[in-house]
Amino acid sequence: SAQKPRPSGFQTNEYADAQLQEIVRKMRERATVYKEKLQDPVLSSPEGSPTASPSKKKPPPPPKEEKKEEKKEDAEAKPEEYHYCDMLCCKFKKPPLKKYMEYLQLPDSIDSYTDRRYVAWLMLVTVAYNWNCWFIPLRFVFPYQTPSNTVYWFTIDIICDICYLCDLLIFQPRVQFLKGGDIISDRVELKKFYHSTMKFRLDVISILPFEVLYFFFGFNPAFRANRLLKHNTFFEFNDRLEAILDKAYIYRVIRTTGYLLFILHINACLYYWASDYEGLGSTRWVYDGKGNMYLRCYYWAVRTLITIGGLPEPQTLFEIVFQLLNFFLGVFVFSSLIGQMRDVIGAATAGQNYYRSSMDNTVSYMNTYSIPKVVQNRVRTWYEYTWDSQGML
Repeated sequence: SAQKPRPSGFQTNEYADAQLQEIVRKMRERATVYKEKLQDPVLSSPEGSPTASPSKKKPPPPPKEEKKEEKKEDAEAKPEEYHYCDMLCCKFKKPPLKKYMEYLQLPDSIDSYTDRRYVAWLMLVTVAYNWNCWFIPLRFVFPYQTPSNTVYWFTIDIICDICYLCDLLIFQPRVQFLKGGDIISDRVELKKFYHSTMKFRLDVISILPFEVLYFFFGFNPAFRANRLLKHNTFFEFNDRLEAILDKAYIYRVIRTTGYLLFILHINACLYYWASDYEGLGSTRWVYDGKGNMYLRCYYWAVRTLITIGGLPEPQTLFEIVFQLLNFFLGVFVFSSLIGQMRDVIGAATAGQNYYRSSMDNTVSYMNTYSIPKVVQNRVRTWYEYTWDSQGML
């Protein structure tokens, strides 16, 4: 049987075509009805549309809450008040007291590497530690502490002890630490970590009140010798201060000089103690009791420790042994301090030395291979410009 040929073009289903025509007819009728409503003034009057129901208003807040909100808005809208300080013919603007209070408020945890307030506090504790290091031996050996001025010495000692106690109870338990590569800032963990360290034990021992023995043996500064155990704070302050200084080598030179002066101070105290043990003025070697006792003993310590010589010969066995030990320790200490000073100065001038050696090697190379003078001058100019502008090659 022969197949009927399919008509070309788009073919649609009869049912679908009827449905589409019905939808088009209904939409036309609907459009006609709405058009008539718009044209008829009666049907398009506003009475035909229902009015919207009134919206419910929120109940007014209580009077207390209103006052709080008003205060908050006033505080936000009010600009920061500045205080002005008249000095001579000028007026200086000072930030308000609230700014100072916010800055002085301690956080729950302290970053010992970046917090400048912690470095300032370490400096205060270091001053108290140096007071004890310098004046405890001085007061123990020299007769500078008398009943008439004991109250002043005791007052300064109390201030230093308060610094020690605040560092133990307030600052050190807040210092952050690293654990497994993470920075721990939880207060409970910080306290546990600090209490488990050797530094905490030394801090506790350094603040023990052995001064109660004053009531039995008198005001003897030797009972404060445990204050010297807080040396960790001194070295921590040195590390933190060097980390924030631009020219740390200057502070290293000052610190090394301070070490030398302190060793001479201890040597002067030992010399006066030895002279008092032998008897002041009993021999030509001991201190004769004339002039300023501390300066005379310090002068003797300088000449002995630095091995300058020119001092009276010791007479007794005790004096000979003391002088031998002093010479031996003096050579050892002085040589070590000189080595430290050399390292500090060498590290400070390392860049300058590298620049000079590089310049000398380059000039020698250019002279060896007969480089033209014009090129040599340009190379020198480049070296000088790079060093002056960048401080490095």
